[in-house]
Amino acid sequence: MEQIFFEDISEGMRESMTYLVTEEMVNMFAAVSGDHNPVHVDADYAAGTQFKERIAHGALSSSFISAVLGTKLPGPGAIYMSQSVKFLAPVKFGDTVKAEVSVLECVEGKNRVKFETACFVKDKKVVTGEALVYVPNRKNI
Repeated sequence: MEQIFFEDISEGMRESMTYLVTEEMVNMFAAVSGDHNPVHVDADYAAGTQFKERIAHGALSSSFISAVLGTKLPGPGAIYMSQSVKFLAPVKFGDTVKAEVSVLECVEGKNRVKFETACFVKDKKVVTGEALVYVPNRKNI
């Protein structure tokens, strides 16, 4: 992983990662998070909902955004300070989710970067939001 320093970030920079959502991934997320809502873990229950099948946790999709911020842009040393998230559509088992971040603003003097964040399934936006991240500069290492 490459560390990107605050002084190397500019508006418009963009990075993404892609994930295949599997039943195993959703079950592991339920175990780690403690969120055993039956719409995620019980096929019989989920069949009776508006979704007609199990769906992935919304927080699983937003965790993909965290992965991009922590490993690609800005990467190692970044501190996730806040995230606003709006879930627009369900993510289903077998969906490929593309998590994408793009730099909206760099806040000089505080080493903070505001990102537009989103997740897509095919061309459909399923998650949208913004994140604020502290990014070290070369003087802080």
